[in-house]
This record gives sequence, C-alpha cells and structure tokens, in this order.
Amino acid sequence: MRRYWLILFLFVSTALIAQAQTSRTASAASYLERGNSWLEKGELDRAIADYDLAIAFDSRVAVTYHNRCLARQRKGDLEGALSDCNRAIELNPRYAEAYLNRGVVHCALGDFDAAINDFSKVIEINPRDARAWSNRGVARGQQGNDADAITDFNQAIKLDSRKANAWSNRCYARYRQGALDAALADCDRALKLDSHIATIWKNRGLARQEKGDLDGAISDFDRAIALDPQIAEFYSNRGRAWLLKREVERALDDFNHALLLNPKLAEAWNHRGVVWLADQEIARAIADFSEALKLSPRLAEAYGNRGLAWLMQDRLAEAEADFAKCRELGGTIKPKAELLLHEARGRRPQAIPRKW
Repeated sequence: MRRYWLILFLFVSTALIAQAQTSRTASAASYLERGNSWLEKGELDRAIADYDLAIAFDSRVAVTYHNRCLARQRKGDLEGALSDCNRAIELNPRYAEAYLNRGVVHCALGDFDAAINDFSKVIEINPRDARAWSNRGVARGQQGNDADAITDFNQAIKLDSRKANAWSNRCYARYRQGALDAALADCDRALKLDSHIATIWKNRGLARQEKGDLDGAISDFDRAIALDPQIAEFYSNRGRAWLLKREVERALDDFNHALLLNPKLAEAWNHRGVVWLADQEIARAIADFSEALKLSPRLAEAYGNRGLAWLMQDRLAEAEADFAKCRELGGTIKPKAELLLHEARGRRPQAIPRKW
C-alpha cells in the first residue's frame, strides 16, 4: 500500500509540475507577445521589461533573447544586445535572424570580422536572404574591401531588386572606387524606390561632389539633413562642399554643427582644420588636425594637412614626419605643400664637416 501511495504521490507531483510548467510557459508567451507589441511601438523600456519577465518564466526560448537583443540594440546598449543574441544562438544554433542581428551589433561595435562571419552564417543557412548579402557587403566596405562589397551588393540586388538600401550601398562602394557615373545611376535607382532614406541623398551628394557638381551635391546634402537633422556626417559633407566653393563661413558653420552633434567625427575636425588653415589660424588648425588623428589614426589626409600647417610654422621636422605618415597610409601630398617643403629644405642649414 505504501508502495502504491508513493507511486501515486509521484504521479500527482509530476502532474502538478507539468501543470506549473504549462502555466509558466503560457505566462512567458504572454509577456513575449506584449513585449513584441511594445517593441513595434518603439516603447523600448516597456518591451525590455516584458522580455525580462518572459525570460523569468521560461529561459529556454531563443526568440525572447533575440527580441530583447533588438530592443537593447535600438536603445544603444550594444553589449547587452550582443549578450542576448549570443544566448539566442546558444539555444538555437540555426537561428538565422539571431546571426543577422548579431552581425549588425558587431558592425556597430566596429568588429567587422565577426560581423562578416555572422552574415556568412546566415547565407549558409539561407543563401536567398538578400539582407545578409547586403549587410556583409557593408561590413566588407567598412574594411575597405570595396570589390568584394560590390560583389555582395550585386547578389543582394539579384535576389531582391526592390530594396533601396542595396542600390544605395552599391552607389557608395562605386563612388569610393571612382566609378562615379555608375554610382549616380545606382543612387538614382535607389531614390526611385524610396526617396525618404537620408543616406541615399548623402551618397548621391558625395558622387556629385566628386564629379564637380557642387551645387547638386549641396542640394542632396540639404535633402539628407531635412530627412534626418541629427546626423553629424551630413553637415560635415555639406561643409566640405561649401569649402570647395570657397564659402568659408558656411563651411565653418556646418563643421561646428557637425561637431556639436558628434564630437568624435574625425572628418569634421580635419575639415574644420582646413578652414582655420585658410584663415591663417595655424595653431587652431594644428589642434583640429591632431584631434582628428587622435580619433582616427589612419586618416592620411589629416597627416598631410597637419604637415602643411607645420611647414607654415617653419617646423620642418614635424612636417616631414607627417608627410611620411601620409604617404605610408596611401595619401598624397598637396602641390602647395610639396612646394613649401622643397623651399624649406633649401633653407635648411647644412652640417659643417669637421676638419681633421
């Protein structure tokens, strides 16, 4: 009888556990669903709170971690987002969406090798995912590998030619390669698909500027700024166009605004330094070029510009060191700087040989 009672007790206990687990699973699903609703509305804190509750009730559901990753990513909590995507992948190693979004987080953190690995995993799982091809192209482009980036963008467009971002990304890669007409054609196609994406206007503006169409470039940068006025890069791009038109005050206003929005934008420090140089404000120019190089040590143009500033202060040794670094990084020295360097070397006192 005791044996029977024990078996019965165990059966009832197991049933209660199963009932409790079913209840916890249902609660987890309910909080997950509500968190998803908050996420769609942009209520990120509420979404995260509900995902936390869902995980507390059932910590084995990969999608909950993945969706909390999305919410944390949008809030700027990249480390938290990365941790959540890692957990989602641990729970489901074939979860393509988790690899895709972890790759986006890796890109935001500047780890482009890890991003490429994640996007490649998505392509392995689903070779027809155009987003993965496009995102891998972006990561490769960030590494300076424009040829492979274009190959990936080509495949993304082949799989889904209706996505404006893929056309825009290929526009930018072609601009970087100097294929300006092809770049402009890609951005024109992107704008026909969606004229409300600020980056497309920015990319077309860069290609127009490189072709010498400064008014067209400024018009495109204006459109980019109107669509997203919080992006510092857009003001820096427009400032560069104003500088090329010798509209120095307008250029300075744009560079100042860019740095107000993002003090870590190296290109804005570099370009503002050029304004100071044009105004003979040499010390301010050197300070801006130095800040640009602190933020981006491989910015060859800033070394060339600072070298010119050193020359204007008759500091030949510093100038030669910066010009050497500029060339090492693949940059070129401006003709004015080459001329001043030649003149400065001609003025340099020659060592007097000893007589023995």
